[in-house]
Amino acid sequence: MPEPAGAADWLGLAGQRVLIAGGAGTIGRALTQGFLDAGAQVAVVDLDPANAPDGVTARVTADLRSADACRAAVAEARDALGGLDVFVHAVGINDRRPIEDYGDDDWDKIVTINLSSAFWTAQAVAPAMREQGHGRIVFFSSVAGRSGHQLHGPYAATKGGLNQLMRVMAHEYAEHGVTVNAVAPGYMDTNLTQAYLAEHPEKRDKLVDLIPARRFGQLEEVVGPVLFLASRQASFVNGHVLYIDGGRTVV
Repeated sequence: MPEPAGAADWLGLAGQRVLIAGGAGTIGRALTQGFLDAGAQVAVVDLDPANAPDGVTARVTADLRSADACRAAVAEARDALGGLDVFVHAVGINDRRPIEDYGDDDWDKIVTINLSSAFWTAQAVAPAMREQGHGRIVFFSSVAGRSGHQLHGPYAATKGGLNQLMRVMAHEYAEHGVTVNAVAPGYMDTNLTQAYLAEHPEKRDKLVDLIPARRFGQLEEVVGPVLFLASRQASFVNGHVLYIDGGRTVV
């Protein structure tokens, strides 16, 4: 049966110019491929952008732990794309330990990578979106930004801060046709999760029991929501944290 007219691009992402910070990581690669499959032009900023899928317009190597590096990376990617319609910040790290075990450098590293780089890159992409009268910004938050999970002190603090940054930006840029939202995954079946469970196999059943769906999420279950928030179909969705957690945050 032939597809209905417009069904292949119902999201309206074909030809959109997309920048993904962290687009060569486990989730980032899946996001990059998802946008490419939707017909978008994609630039990737990453420590090792060579790991990004084939077909990207630009691979920008950058360490986003400074404002200057963030601005330079955005400028290089934007120039390669010839403009920017969508920005996704999918950069983040975690280090699970009790509050008292974090040193000053541990705190600074997590805050800089998770929160400061989001601020600096978003600050760099937003003005051009405002001027052109449209744009989509999607941050990667976490269920930890809402719940007080043990052993997640700095990480949870950055994700809570990211949620508030997103809300303020959503308010400031709404009248200019720019939406700002966040996705907040729960436990996903990623390399990092598998590595953690390899060290702590006794945790698997305990973690699964926290999820009403009784399983971890799959990468494609993150890609779809991000593509939606980046699309024309989400033009009136703004300032929202979309939880992708199998129902974990409802209990």
